[in-house]
Amino acid sequence: HNNDDRIIASIPPERALVLDGGILGAKRHIIYGLVEVDVTRAREIRQEQDQDNRVSFTAYLIACLARVVADNPHVQAYKFGNKNIMFRDVDVSTMIEAEKGGVAIPHIIREANKRSVRDISDEIKRIKTHPEQSEQKSGKFVKMATKLPRCVRMIFYSVMKKNPDMLRDKMGTVMLTSVGMFGNGNGFGITYMPLHTLGLTVGGIQTKPGIVNGEVVPRDYLS
Repeated sequence: HNNDDRIIASIPPERALVLDGGILGAKRHIIYGLVEVDVTRAREIRQEQDQDNRVSFTAYLIACLARVVADNPHVQAYKFGNKNIMFRDVDVSTMIEAEKGGVAIPHIIREANKRSVRDISDEIKRIKTHPEQSEQKSGKFVKMATKLPRCVRMIFYSVMKKNPDMLRDKMGTVMLTSVGMFGNGNGFGITYMPLHTLGLTVGGIQTKPGIVNGEVVPRDYLS
């Protein structure tokens, strides 16, 4: 709605849950690590694929993350009382932008450690085209939560943190979000984690000098 020199836009109901995440994450102590990874070969393989059949780079990152976590399950452990609960499989929660400029959809890729990059990529593309098929978009929990006041939702989050199976079902076991999903450019991405114990925030890709077989050559580094 345009009123004189002001632009007034409605806030989607799903945005309330994003704000909840910020509130929950602000109360936690998070340790950050900033690293760069050479993804030159991965990008070359992807470019060799047909345009219509090209896998999502996000799917590749999810598959890599899930396999590493599955080999080191303690990194996705949740503390309940005096015990740590560790799941054998890895459910990766990620953000999918179905509409350009719209609210990104949180979607959980189940058992990502057992699935191929192609399979994960196909699921991401399907949710982009049909966001209503995502449980995190059209599930009963989301529909109900957006209609409740924040104080009631916070009580539900507290209950969820005491139930590992519920936490996994609603939030996944680890989180991956990518700045590159919503823009271009290099640089690190730093975000919050509402409830997860491990998250990967992918920044941009920059071409830098690298050493291959003793020679300095341009390489693509993901931060």
